[in-house]
Amino acid sequence: MAEESKPLSRSEREAHIKDKAGWLITVVAALLAVNTYLSNGFSSKVLSNTIAANNMYGFYQAKSIKQTLAEQSYDDAIDRKQFEKAAKLKARIEKYDSDPETGEGKKELLAKARALEAERDDVRKHSPWLTFAGSAFQLSIVLLSAAILAVSMGMFWASLGVGLIGAALMSQGIWLWLPL
Repeated sequence: MAEESKPLSRSEREAHIKDKAGWLITVVAALLAVNTYLSNGFSSKVLSNTIAANNMYGFYQAKSIKQTLAEQSYDDAIDRKQFEKAAKLKARIEKYDSDPETGEGKKELLAKARALEAERDDVRKHSPWLTFAGSAFQLSIVLLSAAILAVSMGMFWASLGVGLIGAALMSQGIWLWLPL
């Protein structure tokens, strides 16, 4: 006669779920830690590029003020027929406008600021995806804990699904493979 398999007792089911859920909690927590690390790196890059672009714009503004003062002095020198002084001022005005040698002319500063802003905007695209992934990983850990307490394989499989969604969101946050 074939032996009938009897249903597992609550403590046997609990031990079975604890074993699986324990390993899965460890994996999801590790993914959450990596996700947080990457997210913080992107946030730092956004912040540092914003500050650097603001500094470039401030430097640009200072150059504009100096250039305006030099232009006023140039006009004054022309009116007073001080042509040698006017020639020096004209060279200075041109240097304020563009100075490729030092990279500190207004044109170069504006280009640097715009490049920093463009890089910041590209990096900023990663943040929402990593934020959503972190939330999914946290929900997965909560569901796994609840699965252990309720001895529920349904909750275990739901947490696995939420964790996989978190992993997909994390991969989108890293590589931006969906062009959205």
